Amino acid sequence: MPADFHDKIALVTGVARVGQIGHAVARGFARAGAKLVLADLNADALAARAREFTDEGAAVRAAAGDLTTPAAARAAVAVAAQQFGGLDIVVNVAGGLINYGPVADLLPDSFERELAINVKTTLYVSQAAIPALRRRGGGAIVNFASIAVLRPQSQMAGYSAAKSAVAGLTRALATELRDDRIRVNAVAPGTMRTADNTTQMKDANIRWVELDDLVAAVLYLASDEARAVSGEILPVTGGDV
Repeated sequence: MPADFHDKIALVTGVARVGQIGHAVARGFARAGAKLVLADLNADALAARAREFTDEGAAVRAAAGDLTTPAAARAAVAVAAQQFGGLDIVVNVAGGLINYGPVADLLPDSFERELAINVKTTLYVSQAAIPALRRRGGGAIVNFASIAVLRPQSQMAGYSAAKSAVAGLTRALATELRDDRIRVNAVAPGTMRTADNTTQMKDANIRWVELDDLVAAVLYLASDEARAVSGEILPVTGGDV
């Protein structure tokens, strides 16, 4: 039975780019009936996504800002409260791979940026959302780890470290927020068939994971069907672990 989120308000980050994970996740929630707050750094692209989902019949608001800062995270949560009356679900998609190459060549500024877009965004948005989720009597946070946490690969030390921090943060928050009925889980995607990946790896022999399958996993973790699931890192890899 498909998840039904008609009575839920969801904040999804990292949604601005068409054909990427955040765009697919936000669309999944929109089609399941959720009221949506979309957050991203790219204000113009974010506005386009908000129009896109509004045209499809969803109730959507946009919150543009740099989510590596606490102020932008708080502002995104405030949009949910002001426009829709609260917040039930947070999906921290914002992040990504910046550094691919030998660890000996990993530059401090570049590594710090990779940590910021993956770890800081997840921490600050979750931190800002906790009071709003408590006011609703609980809720769900879904974070984005990676197969790189479960099966680290060479040339990706910075990304593996950042996503491992997200996994650790997920488990710590799940324990801390258990009595508030706030569930915290993460997905660990394999190689996704995104617009960027198919362009960059078009000649490689890849076991792709489809976006729809990842979206289904996220919707499950955010739904009441997963009410007894918290502190888990769910691989979405098509068995390629």
